[in-house]
Amino acid sequence: DLPKTFALLNCFPNPFNPSTKISYAIPKQNNVVLRVYDILGNEVSTLVNEMQSAGSYQIVFDASELSNGVYFYRIQAGNFVETKKMILMK
Repeated sequence: DLPKTFALLNCFPNPFNPSTKISYAIPKQNNVVLRVYDILGNEVSTLVNEMQSAGSYQIVFDASELSNGVYFYRIQAGNFVETKKMILMK
């Protein structure tokens, strides 16, 4: 079944060390951009930046090169934009 709405799910596990899974769903083909930012708003990683078909997706974020702290992951797909918080605890 294809998703009926856009969704950015909570990452799991959270808090995490050193990696976590980020899941999202898009109901129709869209250019999807998924980025991770530090607490100051600096971009630390671009996980996805491509046209994707409708469906549910999961991506692993490896933060082994980053320091402890709070990070935010943000998705943009068409007019849908959502941001969620995650915590890296080494």
